Amino acid sequence: MLRTFALPVLVLWAFAPVTALAEPRLVMVEQPGCVYCERWDEEIAEAYPKTREGQHAPLLRADLRDGPPEGITYDRKVNFTPTFILVEDGTEQARIEGYPGADFFWGLLSMMLAEHAGFEPDVSAATPVTDSEG
Repeated sequence: MLRTFALPVLVLWAFAPVTALAEPRLVMVEQPGCVYCERWDEEIAEAYPKTREGQHAPLLRADLRDGPPEGITYDRKVNFTPTFILVEDGTEQARIEGYPGADFFWGLLSMMLAEHAGFEPDVSAATPVTDSEG
């Protein structure tokens, strides 16, 4: 009986990492003492998993000195922290180098996800265009 149960569990466990990397992920490459990483943590980190962007591309943190997480390949070396790397199927699709502040981060992230990961931004949340000549 134990063998009958254990084999399917082991098979599922063996393929779990591959399945987890198939969805888009946002890798945040950081390092200790990074002021802009700390600023991102203060301004964005708590809200990120609750947003449409965070649900579309869950965050995975990586230390600059450790290299890419297992099963992930970067297109080129990471030189700045934070660097936000969009990964799908373990391969880098795009990146944002540095943290430009909350106002710009969300727009850049939405554009990157839309262009490279099939994300559909919420256009109803966009700033309305007004007629300035009126």
